[in-house]
Formats: sequence, C-alpha cells, structure tokens
Amino acid sequence: MILLHRYILLHFFRNLGLLLTSFISIYLLIDFFEKIDNFVEKGKSFALIGQYFLFNIPFIIDMMSPVCLLLAGVVTLGMLSHSNELIALKACGIPLKTIVKPIIGATLACVLLFLAMDQFVLPRTNSTTNYIWNREVKGKTPLGIYRNGRYYYRGQDGFYSFSRPDPQKNVFNNFSYMIWQKDYATKTLIAARTALWDENGWTLYNGQVQDTVGNGRYSAKVFQEQRFTFPEQPEDFFVPAYRSMELSLVQLYKETQDAHSKEDRNKAWADFYGRISYTLLGLPLLLLGLPMLLIIYRRWGRDLSLAVPVSCSMAFLCWGAYTILQSLARANYIPPLAAALPIHLLVGSLGVFLLLREDT
Repeated sequence: MILLHRYILLHFFRNLGLLLTSFISIYLLIDFFEKIDNFVEKGKSFALIGQYFLFNIPFIIDMMSPVCLLLAGVVTLGMLSHSNELIALKACGIPLKTIVKPIIGATLACVLLFLAMDQFVLPRTNSTTNYIWNREVKGKTPLGIYRNGRYYYRGQDGFYSFSRPDPQKNVFNNFSYMIWQKDYATKTLIAARTALWDENGWTLYNGQVQDTVGNGRYSAKVFQEQRFTFPEQPEDFFVPAYRSMELSLVQLYKETQDAHSKEDRNKAWADFYGRISYTLLGLPLLLLGLPMLLIIYRRWGRDLSLAVPVSCSMAFLCWGAYTILQSLARANYIPPLAAALPIHLLVGSLGVFLLLREDT
C-alpha cells in the first residue's frame, strides 16, 4: 500500500467514525427522551435501560450506513480539494482514479462488513431489543410464530393457523382452528378456505367442522358460509414489529424456499433482496457523490458547504425511490429483483460515467 493510499484511508475511516458516532448519539438521544418515561413507569432498572439502548446500536448503524459511507467519502475528497492537496496530486500526474481508489475500496470493505453484521449480529440484537420493549415495557406477549408462509397462534381455548397476505386487512386464507381435549387429543377442528373478521365477528367460507364423537370417530359438517365465535380477535394476534430484522440473511433466504403461495414467496424474496440492496446502497451513492463534489467545486467554487447538502438530498431521494419500489414489490406489483436493482444500477452507472469524465 502506497503512502498516498494510507493517508486517504486514514482520513476516510476517521470521518466515517465521526459520522457514525454523531448519528448514533443523535438517534439514541432522541430515542432516550421518547422512551425513558415508558421504562420509568414500569419500574425497570437502569441496567435493562442501558442494555436496550446498547443493543439498539447495530440497528442504527445498519440504518445509517449508506448515508455515512456517502458522506465519509465526500468529506474525505472535499478536504483534499479544500486544502488544495487534490490539485497538487493532479499536478504531479496522479490520475483521479488512483486518488479515489482507496475510498471506493474502503467503502466496499465496509459494505461487506455491514453484510456480515446483518448475518451474525443484527438478528440477535434486534431480538433482544424487541423482547425488552414488547415484553418488559409494553407487556405484549407474542402468541405465535410465522413459519413456511403461515402464522401459528395459541389462543385461550385453541390453536389458530392461517396465511395472511395483507397484515393490514382482516382476511385470512386456509384458516383452521383446533380445540384440544385435556389429553391433547383433537376435540374440534374448524377449517375454511377463507376467514373474514369484521365488527360483527368471524365469518368463515367454504369449510367444514369436525367434532369428536368418541371411540376415535368424528362427525363432519360442510358449510359454504357460517359465523363463529372465537375467543380471539385479529388485534390479539401480536407479531413484533420489524420481525424480518430478527432474521439473518440465510434465514431470509430459507423463507423464500419454504414459502408455498406466490404472495408469500414474493414477500420473502422482497425482504431478502431488500435487506441486501439497502446495505449495498452506500457504494453507488458514493460513486455519484464523488464526481458531484468535483463538479460543484469547479462550477460554483464551493466544496463541502454545498456538496454535503446536495449529497444528503441525493441520498434522501434514492432512499425514497428505494422505499417506493420495495413497497410495490411486497404488494406484488413488481418483481422483487426489479425493486432491488434499478436504483443501484442507475446511480452507480451515472457515478462511474461522471468519474471517468472527470479523469479525462
């Protein structure tokens, strides 16, 4: 590694560390004042409070990593430009690609590190913070789990199983409700193709009811539409927020293989591609941010004072477009892969083109 690369890398990682520290501090400060009253009302210890905010740091890093990588690279190159070091390097015949190579390489290494964090660190820390907030503070107990495209809930008197294409709607597919006897033998099984909940209660369509009549025999009754009274309502079916963030990349991929319906499979692929594409977003943003800094300096005579706001605006626009595409993919309007790639390809290609033009 040449001396120039070591010098640039030192500035890059120092700026990245300062940016991450600043964003983490601001986020934790705001989050602390928003949630401290909830902890105090429940009489929780300072150790539990400290554990919650400490384990929340990986989530903050994952969320802010694209912006921090972009700003770290822009600030590093901007400081070289502001101190006229960039002009001196070019005057010595050093091409721009040699100058920005360590910045791009360091960004790529950080992206790989963040992907490793998504696999090994983030699922455990998110599970801990969700448990502390939902169980210890809010007093909410998850009644079930989500596996292979289906939800499983243990209710007051029975066991629910169904698929729910849209968590915001009270429409359930392949619905079943089972009541056990004391010896865990099946007493009643109610199954239906579709279940609907409204203000009047549960309505099941195209199903049957099986009841135990003794001696290992069952009676079955088929119905087209029938109302039932179950102890639970959809609002009782509690699933922790950001459940997909509790899964590693490998677990997200396994969900794509285990999903049975097309809707569940598309949603699983959207979660998998979305997690990876968001972590990778910092690299194409950096590729565009670096030439934008040089263009701003050449046209308006300003570097960081204008380049940083422009970079933040660019990151916000890309994040907005990314969010819209991911929402469309989860709603099955576009393929998951089509939602994960366009921003990276468009921004990255434009950045490489501008960098090559600046180097001529």
